[in-house]
Amino acid sequence: MDPRHSAQDVVRCALCRDAVAPLYCNVCHTHLCGDCVEKHFSDKSKVHNVVPLEQFLSTLNYPKCSTHPAKQCELQCEQCDIPICTSCISSGKHIGHKQLEIFADFESKKEVLRRDLQELEKSIFPKYQESAAIIKTQKTDQLKHSQKLTTELNKQGEALHREIHTIIQRKQAEIDEMDRQHAAAIEKQEDETNKALHEIKQVIQDLKSLLDTSDVGLVSKYRSRIEEFRKLPHKLKISLPNLLLQKINREELLKQFGSLCSLSIETEEQGYTVPSPGAESSPPARPLLGVPRLITDIPTTGYDRLCNVSCLSDEEIWTSGYNKIMKLYNLKGELLKSVQTKSGNVPLDIAVTRSGGLVYTGYNDRSINLVSGTQTLFSRLVSGTQIQTLITLRGWRPLGLCSTSSGDLLVIMTSDDGKQSKVVRYSGSTETQTIQYDDQGNPLYSSCYGSKYLSENRNLDICVADYGADAVVVVSAAGKLRFRYTGPPSTPRESFNPLGITTDSQANILTSDRPNHRIHILDQDGHFLRFLHNCGLQSPWGLCVDSRDNVFVAEYYTGKVKKLQYYK
Repeated sequence: MDPRHSAQDVVRCALCRDAVAPLYCNVCHTHLCGDCVEKHFSDKSKVHNVVPLEQFLSTLNYPKCSTHPAKQCELQCEQCDIPICTSCISSGKHIGHKQLEIFADFESKKEVLRRDLQELEKSIFPKYQESAAIIKTQKTDQLKHSQKLTTELNKQGEALHREIHTIIQRKQAEIDEMDRQHAAAIEKQEDETNKALHEIKQVIQDLKSLLDTSDVGLVSKYRSRIEEFRKLPHKLKISLPNLLLQKINREELLKQFGSLCSLSIETEEQGYTVPSPGAESSPPARPLLGVPRLITDIPTTGYDRLCNVSCLSDEEIWTSGYNKIMKLYNLKGELLKSVQTKSGNVPLDIAVTRSGGLVYTGYNDRSINLVSGTQTLFSRLVSGTQIQTLITLRGWRPLGLCSTSSGDLLVIMTSDDGKQSKVVRYSGSTETQTIQYDDQGNPLYSSCYGSKYLSENRNLDICVADYGADAVVVVSAAGKLRFRYTGPPSTPRESFNPLGITTDSQANILTSDRPNHRIHILDQDGHFLRFLHNCGLQSPWGLCVDSRDNVFVAEYYTGKVKKLQYYK
């Protein structure tokens, strides 16, 4: 049996699936019949090399039999999973075993290799890259958190030192005052006694002189002071103060430093899903409403145009627009706080951090800023608002920004000349990641000055609404391109101009399409799910989602923020 000829009788064309395939494409590793060669060459993405199957087979190196070295293996024993020769069959060791032509097994194994390679390159390796990126972020977070704990501990220690120093100063002042009083009393007593001693000495001298004199007149004038001197001066009775010290109780001191929760380290098994070609996306865990429901209309005032909205809580939202003032409203439309930007210029985007602080981008002064003292009602009433410039860029201008689940900031920016755009991750004010090009070195984002907003998805993907590219561009946490969404697969192609973008608990992506007065909902893999419209939306721009998956929509011209329910 010659596999160079016998295999030709069983191999079928990979395109028509019917005719015998006497030809083989060395580039695509595809079997072809004569009728399908032209169709195969119509794929211009590759330079094809089609040869007779016999020529291809002649290049294969068939293994020598390990049992009969002089023989060439032409078959594969399926049960034993080893190549065998005709002598192996004659030996009777493989009686009853299914035997395949070794070329067919070779092709089957090659197909397994191709599938494994594709899965490794397209799915597994990117997932490991994402894991590596997450680990890098965790390391940064771990260091930041440890530094934060140390800072808090040192602050508490310094506060206690200050209190102890104040107490010591107060007690020392009491000791000094008692010492002063004590010394004054002794000095007074000493002065009175010394004065009496001096007078007594003088009287003694006078008496001795009188006893020696014969002058009757002087003696007759003498008046005795003995009764005066018999009354001795008061003796000071002093009770000296004592410092009654308490024994230092270490446990009580420890209470002043609070408690440190124990460290919990757990491993969570990760899985990954490789969608088969052409497979439809899974429906969301929560069903979508047929028509979104308007829950409330929140009017804002003082904006020429309303652009951005960000949730501080389910009951409070920050807004900004073509105005230097950022405003906090409740759901009743009551203004709770107003904050002017540090530069006096319009903020291009706003976001709320995990700790409740407000961050915003300053396009003109190339800054990313943090507004503190806005987190809670108490802090808004008691603490003054402070604006800290976290980052000042050089050669770049910030556009959109968002706060991530790990506490980092993601900022999309454009170069001063408008020729480049990139996403940068910041841990505090330190740049930790830059995302600008795909694997082929092509720019991921448009290079124009158009609006660009971004949001981190639940699966850590970074989603960018690129108005200049008319696309939503989604990359993994490692910065690898996952997909571009340019609108629903409708015919004819409709316009799509994405502006605001946000994600929800189902990892679905929402992006506003202002000129068409609607919002697109996509799943995490970029498949279009539905529009949010038919609910009176007018020129939607900024978006944010609360903890219940209600979406807040900033309307550009009306200045209203609409709260919509879109899940059942």
